[in-house]
Amino acid sequence: MSTARTIAPAARSQRSRRDNIHGWAFSAPFLVFFLMFLVWPMISGAVMSLTGKSLTGANSGFIGLANYTEAFADSDMWRSLGNTLYFTLISTVPLVVIALALAAIVNMGLPAQWLWRLSFFSPFLLASTVVSLFFAWMYNPELGLFNDLLAKLGIPPVAWLNDPAVAMWAIVIATVWWTVGFNFLLYLAALQNIPQQHYEAASLDGAGGWRQFFSISLPQLGPTTVMIVILQILASLKVFDQIYQMTEGGPGGATRSIVQYVFEAGFTGYRLGYSAAISYIFFGLILVIALAQVFITRKRSA
Repeated sequence: MSTARTIAPAARSQRSRRDNIHGWAFSAPFLVFFLMFLVWPMISGAVMSLTGKSLTGANSGFIGLANYTEAFADSDMWRSLGNTLYFTLISTVPLVVIALALAAIVNMGLPAQWLWRLSFFSPFLLASTVVSLFFAWMYNPELGLFNDLLAKLGIPPVAWLNDPAVAMWAIVIATVWWTVGFNFLLYLAALQNIPQQHYEAASLDGAGGWRQFFSISLPQLGPTTVMIVILQILASLKVFDQIYQMTEGGPGGATRSIVQYVFEAGFTGYRLGYSAAISYIFFGLILVIALAQVFITRKRSA
């Protein structure tokens, strides 16, 4: 009896050790790629930001926080960061509100729902280059569709991508058309998960469509809205493709985002160390927003 009791813990320990080995074997491919493509680039970038390394590999000596000091005094960096925050602000609101409105309309039970879903979501599947070229043509001052429509309304033509006061809004219009379909699908899925019994009970109490929407749908969509807002803010902060392809940051730097400034500092200015320092300042901003997300989420759950 005592021998059996001695063998049982040993067998359990051996089985546990074998399960751990199997677990690590299954996790190993992910861990290798995680270390190679996330952890190591982060460490390498942090070290590089403390050097004066150029694109040619010269001047790779340690210079301390000189790049960070220069970046905090760089007016172009602050302007690019301001452009990014401005784009994030004026694009996030319509991307949330329009997506909610489209999802609510489709959820009303319109005929041929597959056609509405396809129409709203299909632009999201396009490549950024296609969208940029498409809107660059429509924004053409002489031959573009938008100025043609304005002319029919008796409104003077607008230099959509050449006017510093309008260029960012033109990019936002293109971005909303391109990406609103993703948020639309999230909202539609959330709306269809709301139990119909809630609406039936509200109807019995005499609540109309608007009353049901504001008293049942919107409160139920709260967690989805928080998730969409956070995802949208993080996506907008990383804007680069459409701006670079449509305006290259112009006119006069009015639409240059912080990611484009990092790209230009590293690959046009040949200053990899300085561009890495700007990247980590931007990373700090995203980290603050992510922590705010955690705080808001926990506060809502409490």
